[in-house]
Amino acid sequence: QVHLVESGGGLVQAGDSLRLACAASTRSFSNYVIGWFRQAPGKEREFVAVIMWSGGTTHYADSVKGRFTISRDNAENMAYLQMNSLKPEDTAVYYCAADPSPLSNGDPDEYTYWGQGTQVTVSS
Repeated sequence: QVHLVESGGGLVQAGDSLRLACAASTRSFSNYVIGWFRQAPGKEREFVAVIMWSGGTTHYADSVKGRFTISRDNAENMAYLQMNSLKPEDTAVYYCAADPSPLSNGDPDEYTYWGQGTQVTVSS
């Protein structure tokens, strides 16, 4: 079992930055791929970024590439999403998710464990 808790969301203006954190309660954090997803009202949950077990490989959705950075600290059981140059269209609930080996990194159905989400609201 992996319990995930996100934090760091809030209300910001366009162009601002936020850093989301995902705390995991597991002794084998490095055994899990960590993904960040988001869901806006009335829309499906969508992939944002993923980081592999050791942190050496990352992938991003085209919509956030160059603005967001995913990272992890396996010693601290933490994952992060640094979000820069935020846009109103980034407004959503952001979730971190974990799975030992998702078949498709961008498919939320492939992730076993989820946090409760943190709201990010970007005003124009």
